[in-house]
Amino acid sequence: MIVFDLSCDEGHRFEGWFGSSEDFTEQREQGLIACPQCGSDAVGKAPMAPAVPRKGNRLPLAQAPGRQATGKQAMTRGPIPPEVAAALQNLAEAQARALKDSKWVGDRFVEQSRAMHYGERPPETIHGQATPDEAAALFEEGVPVAPLPFPVAPPEDLN
Repeated sequence: MIVFDLSCDEGHRFEGWFGSSEDFTEQREQGLIACPQCGSDAVGKAPMAPAVPRKGNRLPLAQAPGRQATGKQAMTRGPIPPEVAAALQNLAEAQARALKDSKWVGDRFVEQSRAMHYGERPPETIHGQATPDEAAALFEEGVPVAPLPFPVAPPEDLN
């Protein structure tokens, strides 16, 4: 996974996680990336500063003598806030509960989703794999699918 700092045409900054730089490009071209603040799909990579640790004998810039606080909270790459960690944990648990009664269909996900949508097979809760293009095609056809927030390993790959 790769993390990019992104920004929209309104100047809002946010992070995006992608499998590769090509995944980002494909998803942006398909209009699958939008600003979480304003919904704009005019999104691009924002300049990223390298994460260079400060020397152990230096105060953080905000605490340096003679430096006034701006009232803005600096973005850091330190530990995530406890509220965010709790929200992610709740989301992971909700996904695990949803998948408990779901059937893994692997790379047959697109085919099986279409078959259920068009009444060619009985409906059931399934999960599997689809490319971004396949997922977009299902969405355009009105097939009710949604991406999972966290990656899922195939059952045969689990310990």
